[in-house]
Amino acid sequence: MSGALIFDCDGVVVDVETTRHRQAFNQVWREDGVDWQWGESDYARTLVVSGGRERLRLLYEDPRFRAVFDVPANPDEWDRLVASWHRRKTRIYTEMVRAGVTCRSGIRRLAAEAIAEGWRLAVASSGARQSVTAVLRAALPPEVVAELTVITGEQVARKKPDPGVYLLAAQELGVRNEECVVVEDTCNGMHAAAGAGMTCVVTPTAVNFHDDFYRAALVVTGLGEPGGPPEVAIGGRCWLRARAWLSLDDLAELAHLDTRFRSNGLARAGGGRT
Repeated sequence: MSGALIFDCDGVVVDVETTRHRQAFNQVWREDGVDWQWGESDYARTLVVSGGRERLRLLYEDPRFRAVFDVPANPDEWDRLVASWHRRKTRIYTEMVRAGVTCRSGIRRLAAEAIAEGWRLAVASSGARQSVTAVLRAALPPEVVAELTVITGEQVARKKPDPGVYLLAAQELGVRNEECVVVEDTCNGMHAAAGAGMTCVVTPTAVNFHDDFYRAALVVTGLGEPGGPPEVAIGGRCWLRARAWLSLDDLAELAHLDTRFRSNGLARAGGGRT
């Protein structure tokens, strides 16, 4: 198989959602003298919504936030304030990321394998392009970044779980949807990929480890590295046999099994390297 490998960004390439994103939002409020800080558990609950600007909008109906901040009654004024906060948060976050981030296991290796084997490579994220680009430049080798097609939430009308960002990625890559293997970490991302007719591998983080990823072909603790700590399959409809890490060939096999599942309604199929 020669296809396309598409990564989400936050939570997949790097896992900094509840740390640096949250810290950047909180810095904006400290600078403005707003007596509000997102704690880790509070922020984690907002992650059911894709996009930082969209998460900020949730505060409009939050009685705890309204108790400490005079929320504008005019919706247009509130939207302008949200947009301003989000721009500043993006700048702060970008500066944080430039100081250094660590890739999740297997990302660099699989990206390099994909390029070497002639696969198309993309990142499709609900995030702002400035933030996504900063992460990719900090986390990945320049030769990988040069091969990436980057699609962000700014390019589509609706964010995940809408499949628009993945449909656009396939279009830009010049591949059929069924030729794409997506790596995601959230239910919203899984639904977006599945809605686009793509095979989805989920590598959850601590925040969403126990979510129901029922549309994923495979749910695994990470993509893994040869010689590194073994990763564990914890769910999915097309389980492969036990692996300590996933190769590009494994992803190709998984896409084949997932296509069979969707075509024939198979409950489980598996094989390959033990």
